[in-house]
Amino acid sequence: MSGRDATHAERDAGGTISPWVGTTPELLVAAVLVAAAAVAGYAMAGWPGLTVVAVATAAIAMAVLRILLPQLTPDTAKTAREKPQARTLTGYSHRRFVVHNAMTSEGYYDSELRPVLEHLLAARLAERHDVNLYQDPEAARRLLCRNPRDSDLWRWIDPDPLTTRPASPPRGATDKRGIPRRTLARLIDRLEKL
Repeated sequence: MSGRDATHAERDAGGTISPWVGTTPELLVAAVLVAAAAVAGYAMAGWPGLTVVAVATAAIAMAVLRILLPQLTPDTAKTAREKPQARTLTGYSHRRFVVHNAMTSEGYYDSELRPVLEHLLAARLAERHDVNLYQDPEAARRLLCRNPRDSDLWRWIDPDPLTTRPASPPRGATDKRGIPRRTLARLIDRLEKL
């Protein structure tokens, strides 16, 4: 197996690229210098000189390698080939939280979900019917509430806060229940079909 094939096999096995790839010349020069220093130490002081050179070389080599060598880096090609991992659905969880709270609290519905549905209604009317929700709310109402059964939907999406929403709840009053589940489902269904 050639050096290049070994590198590819190493990448496929671990998914990382070794920092030693391509450092053969530098390692050979370092080995020759250490051997020359060991021979010189042995010639000057015998076995104790050789021991000092070996210990000092090992300590310096470890310190230099610790500082200079980078950490193993992930191989981007290997990462791209792998199947993506499942991620948590934080966006879905947040929307579910908003819808749940909008069904339990009218104040929460008015502050969080109504603006989203109102914006969706305005976009649908403008794109598909060339009607501006804010300039012609009666035409918008006729398009949204096509039959008597849907007439109660308008109060949940009416853009005029004076007609459907009180300015502020009386002091000490408990918050009213939010939009009923069936009404919300019908409203979303009408917005989809609009």
